[in-house]
Amino acid sequence: MLNLRCLYCQTPFTVGRAEMLSALISMDAKGQNHYDAHCPRCRRANSISRQRMELFYPNWREAAKQEAKAAVVAEKPAKLEETEPIKKAKKPAAKAKPATEKKPSAKKPAAEKKTAVKKTTTKTSKTSETKKK
Repeated sequence: MLNLRCLYCQTPFTVGRAEMLSALISMDAKGQNHYDAHCPRCRRANSISRQRMELFYPNWREAAKQEAKAAVVAEKPAKLEETEPIKKAKKPAAKAKPATEKKPSAKKPAAEKKTAVKKTTTKTSKTSETKKK
C-alpha cells in the first residue's frame, strides 16, 4: 500500500495494491509517467510518479500476467457433465370440494356518530333581573 497526503487539503489516504496494479498497467499501455490519485475528502487529483509506484510494487509485471491468466480462466465456461434434465414432479390432483352456498358475511352496523350540539346559553346579568322586578 502507498500512503499519501493530499496536496490540497492535507488529508492522509492510501492507494491499495489493486488500484496500484491497475494504474501501472494503464500507464504502461498509454505510455504515461504519472497517475492521478483522487483524494477521498476533496476529490482533487494528486499526481503520483510512475517511479514511486514501481518502488512500492516492484514485481507488478508478474502480478499483471497472473491476473490476466486468471481472467482468461474465468472466461472459459466449465465443462458440464452430460446429465438428463430434472423432471418436475407431478402434483396430485386437488380433490374437488363440495359446492356450498356462499353465505353473505354478517356486517356489523356502523356505529352512529354523535354530533356535537352547540348549547347556546344566554347570559343574564344581575342588573337586568333586578330591573325586571
